Amino acid sequence: MAFLTAPRPATALRAAVAAHGRPNLDNAIIGAFVLALAAAVLVCSPTPAAAGTAPGAIAAEPVANGFALIRNGRPAPIVVDDEDDAGVLIAARNLRKDLAAVGGRTGVLVLSGAAPTGERIVVVGTLGRSRLIDDLVARSRLDPSSIAGAWEAFAQIVVEAPWPGVKQALVIAGADRRGTIFGVYDLARRAGISPWTWWADVPVKRARNLHVAPGLRAERPAVRYRGIFLNDEEPALGGWARETFGGFNHAFYEKVFELILRLKGNYLWPAMWGKAFYDDDPMNAVLADRMGIVIGTSHHEPMGRAHAEWARYGEGPWDYAKNAEVLREFWREGVERLAGREAIVTIGMRGDGDEPMSEETAIGLLERIVADQRRIIEEATGAPAAQTPQVWALYKEVQDYYDQGMEVPDDVTLLFADDNWGNIRRLPAPGATRAGGYGVYYHFDYVGGPRSYKWLSTNQIERVWEQMNLAWEYGARELWIVNVGDLKPMEFPTSFFLDYAWSPEKWPLARLADYPKAWAAAQFGDAHAAEIADLLTTHAKYNARRKPELLSPETYSLVNYAEADRIVADYEALAARADALRQKLPERYDDAYVQLVWFPIHASANLNALYVAAAKNHLCADQGRSCASEWATKTQALFERDAELTRIYHEDVAGGKWRHMMSQTHIGYTYWQQPDHNTMPAVRRVSGPIGPAFSVAFDRRRQALAPGGKAFDAPLIFDRNSPAAPPVATVYSRIDGEIRFEVDAPAWLRVEPRAGVLDGEQDVRLAVDWTAAPEGDAPAVVAITAKPASGGPRERVEFPVLARNRTPDAPAGAFIEADGYVSFEAAHYARAIDGDGVKWKTIPNLGRTGDGVSAFPRAGGAVALAEDSPRLEFDFYAFTAGEVAVDVVLAPTLDFKAAGGLRYAVSIDDQTPVIVNVHEDGSEQAWSRSVADNAHLRASRHVISSPGAHTLKLWLIDPALVFQKVTIHTEGAAPSYLGPPESLRVP
Repeated sequence: MAFLTAPRPATALRAAVAAHGRPNLDNAIIGAFVLALAAAVLVCSPTPAAAGTAPGAIAAEPVANGFALIRNGRPAPIVVDDEDDAGVLIAARNLRKDLAAVGGRTGVLVLSGAAPTGERIVVVGTLGRSRLIDDLVARSRLDPSSIAGAWEAFAQIVVEAPWPGVKQALVIAGADRRGTIFGVYDLARRAGISPWTWWADVPVKRARNLHVAPGLRAERPAVRYRGIFLNDEEPALGGWARETFGGFNHAFYEKVFELILRLKGNYLWPAMWGKAFYDDDPMNAVLADRMGIVIGTSHHEPMGRAHAEWARYGEGPWDYAKNAEVLREFWREGVERLAGREAIVTIGMRGDGDEPMSEETAIGLLERIVADQRRIIEEATGAPAAQTPQVWALYKEVQDYYDQGMEVPDDVTLLFADDNWGNIRRLPAPGATRAGGYGVYYHFDYVGGPRSYKWLSTNQIERVWEQMNLAWEYGARELWIVNVGDLKPMEFPTSFFLDYAWSPEKWPLARLADYPKAWAAAQFGDAHAAEIADLLTTHAKYNARRKPELLSPETYSLVNYAEADRIVADYEALAARADALRQKLPERYDDAYVQLVWFPIHASANLNALYVAAAKNHLCADQGRSCASEWATKTQALFERDAELTRIYHEDVAGGKWRHMMSQTHIGYTYWQQPDHNTMPAVRRVSGPIGPAFSVAFDRRRQALAPGGKAFDAPLIFDRNSPAAPPVATVYSRIDGEIRFEVDAPAWLRVEPRAGVLDGEQDVRLAVDWTAAPEGDAPAVVAITAKPASGGPRERVEFPVLARNRTPDAPAGAFIEADGYVSFEAAHYARAIDGDGVKWKTIPNLGRTGDGVSAFPRAGGAVALAEDSPRLEFDFYAFTAGEVAVDVVLAPTLDFKAAGGLRYAVSIDDQTPVIVNVHEDGSEQAWSRSVADNAHLRASRHVISSPGAHTLKLWLIDPALVFQKVTIHTEGAAPSYLGPPESLRVP
C-alpha cells in the first residue's frame, strides 16, 4: 500500500502485508488469487457449510454449525481491538447500529485487544493491526495466507472455540484496513442494510433472527481504486448541502465517505464548482483519512489543489510558461498539506477553467511541468516520487498529446477518459503494462457540448457494462472513477459501476440481466423485485434514447410510423405500472420508491409528453385546426405538472429531506448550456373562422387537404404486410356551426364513419378488406364532401390511395418488405455464425428499440473477411428489385484503438461484402450527432437481384461494435428519430 509517508513500525506480519506494494493486476494474478481464495482453508479443520448453503450465507432460519448473528432481536456482541485503525473502529460502531436496526435491540460493542469472552461474538480486525486477529493467527486458529498481502481483501468465517470461554465467533478479518472495513459493510449489506439507507431512505429489513452459514467467504477487489466524482453540483447538490449541512464540510462528506465504503469504493474526487475540499473545511481531509477514503482531485486540478484555490490565493496567470515559480509554490503547498495522508496526486495541467492549453507548446511544456511536479513531490515527501501514487488524466486534448508520443514516468497511472457521453476514447493495447497501470474516467453527467445533461439519470447499466467490460478486457484496471454529478438521482448506475469495479467476474454478460432484480430486492425486498427491476431497466432504456435536455418538439415524428404517439404511450404505460406498484408496496417503502423509481419515470414521461404536446400544437396551428388551442392548454398543464413533480420530490418525500435536489433546470435549452430557468415551449392558438368550411388532416402527413388546395404528390399506401396501423383521416371544421360530411371510397376500403355531422373534428378510420381488394397494387381515389348545415356550397376534397395486396412466398422467419422498407432488430437474426474463437452474444436492452449484439471477446484484432468468417444472417422477402440502401444502427462506440476507425461489412446473398467504416466521418458534427442520437447510423448501397427471398449478412471485421438495428430501404425513407418499426416476420 503506497502512502505519502513511510508506514508505521510493524511486526513481521505487518511488514509482510505492507510489502504488498502496487502490483499490476493482470489476468494471471487475479485468476490465481480467485482460485486461491476459493480453495483456501482459513481455519484449522473448519466445519463445511451445510449442503446447499453457500459459505457465509445469511438466513433467517438456523443453519447447521452456523452462527447466530441476531437471536430474538439481539445482535451478537462485536469485539474489535481499540488499537486497530480508526476507520475499522468507525465501521464496527456502524455495524453495531446496523444490526440493532435489523434486530430491533441494541447490541454490545467491546473495544479491547484482550482475549474476549462470551458464548458467541463477532470479531472484527485487521491483520497486523488487531491483537485479536494476530492472537488467533499465533495460536493457529486462523490461517491468514489466503488474504495476507492482498489489497483490500477480507474474509468472513465462523470459528469454533476461538478462545477459552468463547463457544463460537464470526471472524471478519481484513488484509488491510479497508479490507476489514469492506468485510464489515459486506456483512451489514447482506444482513439487510442497503448502502442507500440514508441517501435514498431505503428501509432496513427487519429480522428477529439471522444466522451465518459456516465456511469461508472471502473477497477482494479487481480494480484497485474505485470511486466517484461529485461534479456539476450546482444548483441541486449545492443548494441541498448548504441547507442540510451548511455547505460541503466534513458533516456532509462523512455521509459521502460512508456511502462510498458501503458500496465497496475507496476513492473520491470532491465537489469543485467554487469549492475547495482541503480549504473549505480542514476536517474534510482528516475525516477522509480516518474513515479510509483516498482523496484525489479532478483532471484539471493538479497537485492536490482545487481550482477554486487558485481563484482565492493564486497570483498572476494560470500559465506555466509565464508564471512557473508562483505555480510551483502553489502546488508545493498542496502536496505538503497532504501530510502523509493516503491520496492520489493528479499531475499535468490544463488551461484555466478546464480549458485546453496552447497546442503549439503543450507537449514540451507539459513534459516540463510533469518533471517539475514530480520533483516537488519528492522534496515535499522526502521519498522518491514513485512512492506517491499519481495519475495523469488523458482528458480531451490531453489524449492527443499522448497519441503524439508524450510520455510520463512508468509509475504514473494513465487515466483514459470517455467522451463525456459514456464512450471510451482510448484504451491501452492488449497486454500493455506499466507500473502505474491504466484507468478510466467515465461520465454519468456532463456540462458541455453538444448539450449539458444533469437532471435525471440517462445511464443504462447495460451500456456501462459494455464500455467498462472493454476497459477490463484491455487491461485498464488500476483506477475507475465516474462523474456522478449531484449523486442523486444516479443511485442505480452508481451502484452498478462500483459493484462491477469490485468484481467484473461476478457480473458476466450471462448474469447482467440479474443485476437489476438483485439491486431492487436489496432496496425493496423480494416480493416486487422483478417488477421494480423491469421498471428501472425500461426507464433507463427509454431515457437513453435521447437525453431529456436534448428533447424538443421536433425530436420525434408526428406523422411517420406514429413515432411520437408511441413514445408517449410507452412512457404512459410505464408510469401507470409505477403507479400500480406504488399502491401495492408497504408504506414504509414509499419515500425510497418515489426517489428511485416513481419520480424518474413520471418526470421523464411528463417531459416527453410535454414536447409532443407542443409539437401537436404547432402542427394543428399550421393546419388551421382548433385543436391547436387544446394542445396549447395541454402543453401548459404538462409544464405545470413538471413543477408539481419537483415540489413533490422537494417537499413530500422524506419530510422535505431532499429540498433543492431536483432543482436542475431541464426545459427550454437553446444551446449547449442550461437555461437560467425552465421555459415552456412556445405554443400558438387558432381562433375564429378562417379559410374554407372544412379540411382533412392525416396522421401520416403534415399536409392537410382543403377544397381547391394542393393535392398529395403520392397516394396514401395501405400495405397488407405493414406492421403499422391503417392511416386515419381527420375531418375538421374551419367555420362556426355544424357541417355535414360524407366519404366516397372504393368498396374494398372500409370507412368508419362514412358520414357524420362536424362541430369541431371527426376521425375517419380507413382500413382495407384484404379479402375483397384486388391482388397486387390497386390505386383508387377517396373523396370527402361537406356542406354547412346552415347552407352554402358543397365542397370536396379528394386524395389518392393505393392498396398493396401482396402475399410473400417466404421461408419461416423471414422479414417481409412493406411500406418501402424491411427492418429488423439485430438480436432477431436467423443465424449467428461464430468462428475463429469468436462468439456472437446479445447485450440485453442495449438498443434504442431492442437489444444489442456484439462479438466476443472484444479485445482482439481485426478479422479478415472470408467465406466462413463470423457474421449475422437475416432472412427477408422483397417485392422490389434493384438498388437499395442498407442502414445499420450501432451503439456510439468510438475508435478507442486509434486504428483509423472500426469497421463491419454488409452483403446481400452471395454478393461481395461492402466494408463500412463506422468512424469514416471524424468531424465534430458527426460526433455531436452520434452522441445526441445515442447511436451511429451508417449506410451502404446494395442490389436486390430479383423479387423473392434473400439473406442479408452482417460481417464482423473489428470487434467491439454493438449492432442494434438494420433497415433495408427499397423506396425513399420516411424521416423519423428511431427509424421504422420492425417488419412483420413469417411465423
